[in-house]
Amino acid sequence: MPNSNWLAKKLCEDFPQFSYKAADICRWSPDEQTIYYIEDNDCQLLHELGHALLGHKDFIQDVEILHIERDAWEKALEIAPNYNVEITDEQIESAMDEYRDWLHARSLCPKCDQTGLQSRQTGQYKCLNCGKAWVANDARQCGLKRRSTN
Repeated sequence: MPNSNWLAKKLCEDFPQFSYKAADICRWSPDEQTIYYIEDNDCQLLHELGHALLGHKDFIQDVEILHIERDAWEKALEIAPNYNVEITDEQIESAMDEYRDWLHARSLCPKCDQTGLQSRQTGQYKCLNCGKAWVANDARQCGLKRRSTN
């Protein structure tokens, strides 16, 4: 299996419209048109390329991110054989589980710890139990913060 240094150089040749930078966290930056990758994590690098090729930007409602992530993994699976990279179902489901856990934590009311509902228009949550409203930050790698809006 190739390593990410080789793979990033090859992807730079094959997809020169994007920049590739080694980093501590894998992510796609649509504003910078840059794929940040962790060395020796070829599957995740191809996943981030999937985001880039699909033109993924931001999301409003949390459920959208599961579709975005699944689509990026599907694109990575399509590209992987061209670079002799194997992506397993277990790797994909593990990554998806991390997002599911993160989304669940975002939806918990900061007052009573019950699951709230999220507005389609604003992305704001509201607790059906206590009436508390909040928004959550987009931090997946650093700390989750929920800020009260009422």
